[in-house]
Amino acid sequence: MHHIKDHPLRYRLANELHARPFPSLEIPCTAAFLAVKRQYNAVARDRADDVNHLVDLLDRYGAPHPQPGATHYSGQIGRHFLKWEQHAEFVTYSVFTPGLSARPFDPAEFEIFPEDWLSNAPGVCVTSALIRVEPRPDHEKLLHNLKEWFVPESLAVSQVLDDAAVVATDFRINAAGHICISAMVSLGTDKRRIGRIVQRLCEIETYKSMSMIGFARVGHLSDKMGRIEERLNHMMAQISKGDVPADSILDELLQTSAELESLIAESSFRFGATGAYETIVNQRIDVMRESRFEGRQTFAEFMMRRYDPAMRTVASTKLRLEALAERAMRAGELLRTKVDVSRSAQNQALLESMDRRADLALRLQKTVEGLSVVAISYYAVSLTSYLAYPLSVPLSMNKEILTAIVTPPVVLAVWWMVSRIRARVR
Repeated sequence: MHHIKDHPLRYRLANELHARPFPSLEIPCTAAFLAVKRQYNAVARDRADDVNHLVDLLDRYGAPHPQPGATHYSGQIGRHFLKWEQHAEFVTYSVFTPGLSARPFDPAEFEIFPEDWLSNAPGVCVTSALIRVEPRPDHEKLLHNLKEWFVPESLAVSQVLDDAAVVATDFRINAAGHICISAMVSLGTDKRRIGRIVQRLCEIETYKSMSMIGFARVGHLSDKMGRIEERLNHMMAQISKGDVPADSILDELLQTSAELESLIAESSFRFGATGAYETIVNQRIDVMRESRFEGRQTFAEFMMRRYDPAMRTVASTKLRLEALAERAMRAGELLRTKVDVSRSAQNQALLESMDRRADLALRLQKTVEGLSVVAISYYAVSLTSYLAYPLSVPLSMNKEILTAIVTPPVVLAVWWMVSRIRARVR
């Protein structure tokens, strides 16, 4: 077989598809989940800080370090199993512990993350969850657990993956600061399937929380957009009335357009990320293949009632912002056209004024030229008369007759000379 050179990224890209396997979980067990995000400019953060924070946790348990440049890590830390993943905006820690605590969703389960280690995290907590994974009890006990553990009006519960488990949560933050999630697994469910169920539940909670950041941003944008829209309406009214100079409105309109473009630039990433996170949430719910349990609302129905309206608000705000920018642009084009027409009319009036002035100047020039012919002729006739006076005696003429005789040819000669000079100048 002939050897062909591999693409430099062939193996790296192929291995990337298998780099983040689902955990294999034995029941019963508990999971403590944490997602950490830089509060500002998380995408451009120094990701080495994330790795250093992970290494700090590993050192406390004497666990081996990740490979240089790693974006994921799995391994034992004491009696627990840690799964760490680095994402574009955040990092997640999932710690799985065999067995169950006597108290459901005991805050002590989260003490796997030391308090001082949490306080030194390079970011803030986006979400944290305690997940209780246990064998599915009998029907009465299951209903009792749901009633005791969750708020009924917010409870979402469903059978997933062809009745492999019953999963439930109310998506509420409890007194200890965590979301509580229950997975009651049917007998015979494979441990890899259990791991996939728990992983999907963590992803649903994480991406739901991340996308809601976009909803929070919308509230801040709406106030600014309201003020800009009011200014834009006022400017449009001024344009239609024509009682304010167009140039002054144009300056204000350009400033408003620049402000809108700045808002779009600041929000474009968050809008895009929110849409992507929303898609992931819906996909993760779809792959769970939910079926209704005891007439209760499913995860999909909970999202439809509580989550989807927030996402539609984000989408509508994005469209509103783009529409405002387009409206400002159209108003600017209209105003620029109005200014151009006004300036064209001013230029036309200026040209007409210049034409009138040029015509007056030409008339004045012709008048001056006529007077110059008279003046030059006067002096020329006087000089010619003085030259011709000695001929008056031989010709038997007095001076007046001689002057009258030489005047016409001298005037004609002066006129001809001035005409030649004017023709050469032109």
